[in-house]
Amino acid sequence: MKSFLTTNAELVITVVKIALLLFIVLTVNAYLTWFERKVVAHMQSRWGPHRVGPHGLLQPLADGVKFLFKEDPTPAGADKFVYYLAPLLALALALTSLALIPFGPDPIHLFGQDIYLGIAPLDVNIGILALFAITAMGVYGVALAGWSSNSKYPLLGGLRSSAQMISYELALTMSVVGVLLMAGSFNLKKIIEAQAHHPEWGIFGWNVWPQILGFFCFFVAAVAETNRVPFDLPEAESELVAGFHTEYASFKFAMFFMAEYASMITVSCLATILFFGGWLSPFPQTTLWAWTRFIPAAFFAAAGLALIVHGVRYLTMFGRFVLPVLGLALCGLGVFCGQPGVIDFIQGPFWFLLKIAIFLFIYVWVRGTLPRFRYDQLMNFGWKLLLPLSIVNVVITSLLIVLTQR
Repeated sequence: MKSFLTTNAELVITVVKIALLLFIVLTVNAYLTWFERKVVAHMQSRWGPHRVGPHGLLQPLADGVKFLFKEDPTPAGADKFVYYLAPLLALALALTSLALIPFGPDPIHLFGQDIYLGIAPLDVNIGILALFAITAMGVYGVALAGWSSNSKYPLLGGLRSSAQMISYELALTMSVVGVLLMAGSFNLKKIIEAQAHHPEWGIFGWNVWPQILGFFCFFVAAVAETNRVPFDLPEAESELVAGFHTEYASFKFAMFFMAEYASMITVSCLATILFFGGWLSPFPQTTLWAWTRFIPAAFFAAAGLALIVHGVRYLTMFGRFVLPVLGLALCGLGVFCGQPGVIDFIQGPFWFLLKIAIFLFIYVWVRGTLPRFRYDQLMNFGWKLLLPLSIVNVVITSLLIVLTQR
């Protein structure tokens, strides 16, 4: 056994990383549903989930059990192979795209191996192209689900999704060309490193400032690509019952939403990498700002203390036990992150994940704020505004690069 692990160390490490990533992403997906319901509820002066566990923290578990045991009928006229394939295809493609995301610059040295925070190697030269190729296939899951159900409303939702995703893919792809021209590479790691050429600039060295127009086009197109409000035309409940997944139930129904949340995470990762410095700290890397290295440790410690104080005054005995325990765990994590060998390593993953969390909040914020477009408004916005703006951004960026290199 030991000889097998030694000779196949890279394979074993990859399999373990895949299992860990799947566990983490699926757990985050479950709690994104809780997060979205709580945030939108507070925006509308409601409680949101609050009965199953303290603050409703066990609600995702209850929802998962419910989906597993719900009745799972199959429409009599459905193409069964494609009907079952569609949700699996949508979820598999959404999860596969996350395999290309690098979550930190430095490896963990374990058992004589350098283990990087990501599935794919950091030196994938066509990282962004491979990621776009995978995400572009996501339309097949939705379109096939609508067609295979043999029902008119899911079919309309599938057709809407096909037209919408193809339309906004053009603007999405063109919006990142300016970033690629500035970095001179398709490698995601090199795109981040290109934003660190002036470490003393901090946040002002990120691509979002020279590429503010490209970021606007990218994020709006990405929201449309993930079929989220105000671009959720394929799922327009007021027009199409529930859209392309009307005829789905039980866990197959849940798989479409798991794919949607996984796609939201992918978009947030891409926005962070391309425009917001990836794992780079927003503070200047100078002696004056050296104290900012302690922010991750202080963040976890402060969050843990706040959770302990809140937990001891919670309404139920279960909450008075669970919340302080979680708070103690966060305090322990804060102490661990402050150790000399850890404090530098944790900087990259901490800032990267914090930026992703901010973008996920913006997703929910938009959903709780904006109404759904009409379909003609959706198409006009994509073809007549976003696509021309993204082309203008490419032209201006190319011109400035040519002029500055003379």
